[in-house]
Amino acid sequence: MDGLVSLDRRGKDWPVAVIGAGPVGLAAAAHLLARGLTPVVLEASGDVGASFRDYAHVRLFSPWRYNIDGAARALLERRGWTAPDPAGLPTGGEVHADYLKPLAATPEIAAVLRLEHRVIAIARAGFDKVKTVGRDAAPFALRVERADGAVEEILASAVIDASGTWSQPNPLGADGLPALGEAEHAARIRRGIPDALGSERARYAGKRVLVVGAGHSAANALIDLAALATDAPGTRIVWAIRGEGDVARLYGGGEADALAARGALGSGLRRLAESGGLELRTGFKLATIRRGLDGLDVHGHDGTKIAGIDEIVCATGQRPNLDIARELRLRLDPALECAEALGPLIDPNLHSCGTVRPHGARELAHPETGFFVAGV
Repeated sequence: MDGLVSLDRRGKDWPVAVIGAGPVGLAAAAHLLARGLTPVVLEASGDVGASFRDYAHVRLFSPWRYNIDGAARALLERRGWTAPDPAGLPTGGEVHADYLKPLAATPEIAAVLRLEHRVIAIARAGFDKVKTVGRDAAPFALRVERADGAVEEILASAVIDASGTWSQPNPLGADGLPALGEAEHAARIRRGIPDALGSERARYAGKRVLVVGAGHSAANALIDLAALATDAPGTRIVWAIRGEGDVARLYGGGEADALAARGALGSGLRRLAESGGLELRTGFKLATIRRGLDGLDVHGHDGTKIAGIDEIVCATGQRPNLDIARELRLRLDPALECAEALGPLIDPNLHSCGTVRPHGARELAHPETGFFVAGV
């Protein structure tokens, strides 16, 4: 590892390492500062809030009052910041520009923020995964790759992994593996929520677009594509979901939803589906993508086919990156790969994002004392 920089392991004033400079990571740093602790925030990209930049065009269904952390607000207001209207619905770009960027610029956060510092591994300094005696007294050792390619070692008294999952999208394949042909046709697959009405309009206008997924990201993509179809003749939408039978639960609570905008999103999707504004394929478990006579042919495990697709939007969710924590002692939910105690609270087979009760350090902890995963 050329350029390895190792800190003195004899010291005791180790910071708390926070991985990720999104809203959760920056809020964690603000809370640590408020408690007189010293954080170091390690962000892989060159700016804070990377996921919010990726869906800057999307209007959130949670109002500002749910998007601003209390400790972060206190830091900002000491610098003269005025909070947006608490009832307003920001876009991802507005959260980035009006909250995350100002928060990162406060002297307290700026002093501990390290951009272009990608964490590639975490361990206990001097202890491999098997060794127990003395383990909890040792600091964490984080191997961090900087923008210049050098690898630095940072010691920490505790680690809060707030790196999120947005950058690790699930594949299109219904069995959790990439569909056969998925890599080959990657140039025609967009993951996340495309800006179909803005910067990516030309990519989708007049095309036959397949959206795969059953969550809010898929709903946003479908509604934007439907709006595009009214202005761009020939734009056709196919919505494929793995579940079968009644799809009513996908539309959420409608007017009864605790978040009005979330209910409106589901209601808008219901109207779109019932109006015939898209072709809905339920029970479609994607297996293979092949080049057809007129675009891509997408095949299901049961032999069914969706033919003539020009573009695919993959909105099948995300998963955590567990590689960096391989040398730590984790206790994971076997299906969700989150902390074991958290799994039953967020299981998507039983819950939506509106039914998850508040939880804290106890549910986020692992057998590795001082290591927590927080956020999405």
